[in-house]
Amino acid sequence: MSIDLKSRPSQTAVDPESLSETEILARTLYGEARGEELAGIEAVASVILNRVAFAQKRGRYWWGSDVKGVCLKPAQFSCWNAGDPNRKKLLALSARDPAYRLCKRIAHRAVAGDLCDQTDGATHYHTVAVDPYWARGHVPVAEIGGHLFYRDIG
Repeated sequence: MSIDLKSRPSQTAVDPESLSETEILARTLYGEARGEELAGIEAVASVILNRVAFAQKRGRYWWGSDVKGVCLKPAQFSCWNAGDPNRKKLLALSARDPAYRLCKRIAHRAVAGDLCDQTDGATHYHTVAVDPYWARGHVPVAEIGGHLFYRDIG
């Protein structure tokens, strides 16, 4: 028995604005941390939730005050940047992708408030492979997987 792969329906891109908060979070986790172990993906989720909590405490903040706003804020999570190769992948993900399924489970736990913050309140992070200007002079509060995590970034 042979399978005709050409007859399979293709994944079509979706409009991020039409996606739920949990779906946007899952796709952001996929784009930013799919190569990480569980703790690394959870840590990135914590940064997003910490940004939401920070903004809500202040009444609002420039990066957004809900999960969707924080994730989709331009130039904050590179996977959503227009020119980033990850963006096309995020908009056409298959529910069968194992990494995406893991990210969805983490996103559901995060949105439900069932995720422990291992980042000590971090609102920023970067991979160990880069040295962003905003991190200079700051000491990371955590190193989890391939990322360094920071808080109190002005």
